Amino acid sequence: MIQFQFITAFLLIVLGIYAFLAKRNLIKLILALDIIDSGIHLLLISLGYRIELNEIPTAPIYTGYETLKSPMVGPLPQALVLTSIVIGVCVLSLAVALTINAYRHYGTLDVRALRRLRG
Repeated sequence: MIQFQFITAFLLIVLGIYAFLAKRNLIKLILALDIIDSGIHLLLISLGYRIELNEIPTAPIYTGYETLKSPMVGPLPQALVLTSIVIGVCVLSLAVALTINAYRHYGTLDVRALRRLRG
């Protein structure tokens, strides 16, 4: 059975891709990229969360793990997602800064109008 977090992650990714392809405003395109990023983060965290023998896994704290009988969550996906969140925030801030600069210079945020100004 597919778990709820996988369905939500794929819906976020599909919604972000649809918004990225359908919208023409630069701010909406940036938001679509952020939605795709959030869906990928949820998918990666969900892949690291394993349920074995109907037991809920614990956090990856290794102090006293010898006495713990339940499975542990893998720390690698959590570390990768944390790194990806930091990179995503940096890319998002750069995209917003470039969008503000484009609006100040050209007076529009429409992608079609900005393409006509190329040259």
